[in-house]
Amino acid sequence: MRVAGHAPPFRLPVRATLRARRRPCRPAGASPEPVRADPPGRGAGKERGAEAGTARRSAAPRAVHALDDAIVSDFYAAAQKREGRMKEVGTCLPGAVQAISAIHEGPAAQSVVTGNIRSIAKVKLGAFDLAHLLDLEVGGYGDEGSDRADLVRLARRRAEDTYRTSFAEARIFVIGDTPHDVKGAHDAGAFAIGVATGGSSADVLQECGADLVLADLTNVDALRKAVFGLG
Repeated sequence: MRVAGHAPPFRLPVRATLRARRRPCRPAGASPEPVRADPPGRGAGKERGAEAGTARRSAAPRAVHALDDAIVSDFYAAAQKREGRMKEVGTCLPGAVQAISAIHEGPAAQSVVTGNIRSIAKVKLGAFDLAHLLDLEVGGYGDEGSDRADLVRLARRRAEDTYRTSFAEARIFVIGDTPHDVKGAHDAGAFAIGVATGGSSADVLQECGADLVLADLTNVDALRKAVFGLG
């Protein structure tokens, strides 16, 4: 157990599986859209046209956000309908329940950083009875950014606000199965635990600098020792 008075650890399992759709943008260096000059004799309406254009531009962000909300809502509704199918074709990795439960029992805040949008992550985790062991309100999600380190920092800020404590970088643990997860953890100053249950082998995770590498999540003792200093 950590010395009394230390903030509890903050653990973030990471796995990006579904990314939110993004709006296209103009390539870097591309020329801006041309500005049309008013034809002769139409100068009198220039001010009114400028005012109308400004009004349209100021209204555009609201329309975009409304569209985003609609897309997210559609994703969530579709995911809920397919939750049963997720249980049929999906699998819960060996040791996942035991690992999350072991951290949940200790003095720790536990959430997720993922490429999924929040509502989709909730449905996927709920399909395998994992959501109730995690505080999904303090996680970092794909509709909030694509940089893993930024999402880890975002989750940390949310956890600190929610639990009214400070989580030192050395007390933040990120569990992931790719070199990108390891890099994201290190870029955010966190301890990176690599788990070779994805497309990256234990050797690859070790080579990219993971602070601890596990073959899978069944080694709960090693996980507890890393997070809590316990065997």
